[in-house]
Amino acid sequence: MTVPHMEVLTEEPSMEAFLEVLLPRLLPQATFAIHSFQNKQNLLKKLATRLRAYEKWIPDNYRIAVLIDRDRGDCLELKERLESMAVGSGLVTRTRMRDGRWQVANRIVVEELEAWYFGDWEAVCRAYPRTSPNIPRKAAYRHPDSINGGTWEKFEKIMQRHGYFEGGLRKVEAARKIARYIDPARNRSGSFLKFRDAIVEATG
Repeated sequence: MTVPHMEVLTEEPSMEAFLEVLLPRLLPQATFAIHSFQNKQNLLKKLATRLRAYEKWIPDNYRIAVLIDRDRGDCLELKERLESMAVGSGLVTRTRMRDGRWQVANRIVVEELEAWYFGDWEAVCRAYPRTSPNIPRKAAYRHPDSINGGTWEKFEKIMQRHGYFEGGLRKVEAARKIARYIDPARNRSGSFLKFRDAIVEATG
């Protein structure tokens, strides 16, 4: 089935900015709309209502992706919460699809968008050339989805050490700039790959 359009729900503006640059490469023959909420709590509060509204009008060949940060929460509990809201709205999720067809893909960013940057450090170096290319070789950053101590905080410290964002990480600016160089086939973040695979599968 050809998918002409995808709706994407995300919790904050930096992910929206990142996807605005990345999605045209992942969805070359489809349109998309990104809906950013105020924060994670706001998305979770409004998600069930939004999904019920989708169920009333969304065509069979449209798809919905929900992206939310794990932060320091329990990944399985968060995923089950998202799945329950989607199923309760009458939509079919990718996890519980029938006959290979689904309407909603719930994807958890582990632990934050900045983990996707660590997953493709070459993209970071191209966006910010003074940054050391050796960061992924260090044990603390070898596994992008397992970086301890807050992914965005670690990313900010590295960038500041190399002369960027001295006044604090400007998340939306960094998202747009790095997304231009992200290679979906190169990224080592497991949560990025799961998101990418759902998008690619949706569009055939």
